Amino acid sequence: MRRALAAAVLTIAMAWPSVSSGQHAVSTRRVHDLRTCLRMAQQNYPKIAEANARLGHKRAQLWQAKTQPFSEFSLTAGIGPAPTVRGTSVYSPNTDASLTSNMALAWQVGIEGAVPLWTFGKISNLWDAAEAQIRVGEHDVKKEKNQVQLAVRRAFYGAQLARDSLLLIRDAKRRIDKYIGRLEKRVEDGEGDDIELIKLKMHRADLDSKEGEAEQHERVALAGLRFLTGARGAFDIPDEPLRKHPHSLGPLPRYLKAAQLFRPEINMARAGIMARAAQVRMEKARYYPDLGLGLSAKWARAPEVTDQTNPYVRDPGNYFHYGAALVLKWKLDFLPQSARVAQAQAQLEEMRATERYATGGVAVEVEEAFAEAESAEKRLDAQKRSLKLAKQWLIKVQQGIDIGTFEDEDIADPAKEYALKRFAYMSALFAYNVAVSKLALATGWDSVGRSGPG
Repeated sequence: MRRALAAAVLTIAMAWPSVSSGQHAVSTRRVHDLRTCLRMAQQNYPKIAEANARLGHKRAQLWQAKTQPFSEFSLTAGIGPAPTVRGTSVYSPNTDASLTSNMALAWQVGIEGAVPLWTFGKISNLWDAAEAQIRVGEHDVKKEKNQVQLAVRRAFYGAQLARDSLLLIRDAKRRIDKYIGRLEKRVEDGEGDDIELIKLKMHRADLDSKEGEAEQHERVALAGLRFLTGARGAFDIPDEPLRKHPHSLGPLPRYLKAAQLFRPEINMARAGIMARAAQVRMEKARYYPDLGLGLSAKWARAPEVTDQTNPYVRDPGNYFHYGAALVLKWKLDFLPQSARVAQAQAQLEEMRATERYATGGVAVEVEEAFAEAESAEKRLDAQKRSLKLAKQWLIKVQQGIDIGTFEDEDIADPAKEYALKRFAYMSALFAYNVAVSKLALATGWDSVGRSGPG
């Protein structure tokens, strides 16, 4: 009976490395590879849409800053009753009563405003601040994209790991079920060992438990991918095994330098400093006046009021005035303005401190991510060597059984160890791929993540 159990374990273990993803049943779902999932996530993920909306708001603010200084014009118009008034400034048959028995409509319209000519930097610094805010928004979008890319990769690799595990477990179940049937028949005939049958059924039950866990992980990973990508309807990933991420780790200073260049949080802080500095310059410019070209035009008509053509006579009912002049506007609130400058300078120092904090914090994150990736790579290499040794052990014992130097039951330990090492290698493969994805997030370096499988 031990011979049957040992043969079952050996068959299961030897089947594991030969299992291919092609044994999956043909799926009718729409298949999306990793690149497609990443592209869909960038198009559909709500957090990215939020960041894009904030960016759109900042762009609208820039357009407002560009156009508002040249749009300081106001138009007024009115219509109402006016009494009949005849005569001149010397004599009139009417009185100055506002309401009389003879009334008619009168109307007037006017437009006035100023075009700025020189503001001592108020307008240009306002534009600089608005443009810096747009750069903040652009890096904010990049930050959300980087974060969702890590989530997509983690879910995608997790689905592949769960699916590979399911393939191995289900193949093992099919093979062990054949031996259970044979052993049950021999036990019924009185030729088998019921203890060995119980052990075999116990191993079969363990496989059922592991299968349920793997199915749960696959469903959770696919559900996460469906949400992250915004896919509708049936969703699936390619029927391919999990492979090692092809990115080769370089020296740590390379990733620290990349983070200084590409990390969105650092670039957001730098753009924020530019915006705050422009605001300081703008507040200092408010100490000075604004010079502009004043324009105005007004027209009024009251048909029942005699039009006075004498320029020395004021005629509020009938006139047409227009003109242009150089104008100066100077707000002489120097003490409150000095407080506003101090506030802007304090906000600038706050942003500079934020930039230093972001730079230092990002460096720590990069070192942590690099250490995790380096450790994961070492574990993966160690698991690969361990798997190779376990396979050699299994083959040597099998060869020894063939020539009679080992007993059949001696195959159980190497077969079990080989199976465990196979699972450990797959888990290490998943951990390494996720660690490289975290390193891509920590550095903001697209090329680290784009070189991934799928």
